[in-house]
Amino acid sequence: QVQLVESGGGLVQAGGSLRLSCAASGRMLSINVMGWYRQASGKQRELVARITSGGTTNYVDSVKGRFTISRDNGKNTVYLQMNSLKPEDTAVYYCNALVEFDSSRAQFQYWGQGTLVTVSE
Repeated sequence: QVQLVESGGGLVQAGGSLRLSCAASGRMLSINVMGWYRQASGKQRELVARITSGGTTNYVDSVKGRFTISRDNGKNTVYLQMNSLKPEDTAVYYCNALVEFDSSRAQFQYWGQGTLVTVSE
């Protein structure tokens, strides 16, 4: 069992900043990839950013230059620093982790409960 707990969402004006955090707990051998997805009202869930255990990052085009993903492997925590926020960033943001439990190298995906980010004009 792996649990992911997000925090840091809230209400902010356009142009403002927020930092999201996600802490993973449970017995696991390694967390290979951690990322953030979001789902706006009436839209499908999309990948916002992800980071590998080696530090390689990927971002959706709409947030490049504004958002930064990072991780603290010692704390099993991933962060999403969001700057220059826009109303279209409004969504529920979900933490995601790709986990290995043993030397078989089988990978399993886990999701957090989500944290709401609302950006006003």
